[in-house]
Amino acid sequence: MTGLRYTKDHEYVRVDGDIAVIGITDYAQAQLGDIVFIELPAAGKQIAKGQELAVVESVKAASEVYAPVSGEVFEINAELGTAPAIVNEDPMGKGWFVKLRMAEPAELALLMDQRAYESLVQGC
Repeated sequence: MTGLRYTKDHEYVRVDGDIAVIGITDYAQAQLGDIVFIELPAAGKQIAKGQELAVVESVKAASEVYAPVSGEVFEINAELGTAPAIVNEDPMGKGWFVKLRMAEPAELALLMDQRAYESLVQGC
């Protein structure tokens, strides 16, 4: 997938205008194993870059998901409340977590592109 940006903690951002669609990468979901619960923020919440955005619980562990960019939660993927395994099945598509209305689009420049992220994952 091109046009995506990534963090070293395996979150991704897909940009659609001023909206950032955020989730975890395929690598992250594979490391977590079967996901059984996801705690998402409320719509309207202001989130700063680096702040906890969500909590993912799997059969292996619980893990925090951090905001790759700052903004206001525009929409959450409510489907994950009843079917968190969607993230295991399609993390980069239907398994997105939140949509943020970006406050600082320039923060995207601080994230990795596809090539840099693939190099990171190969080193893991």
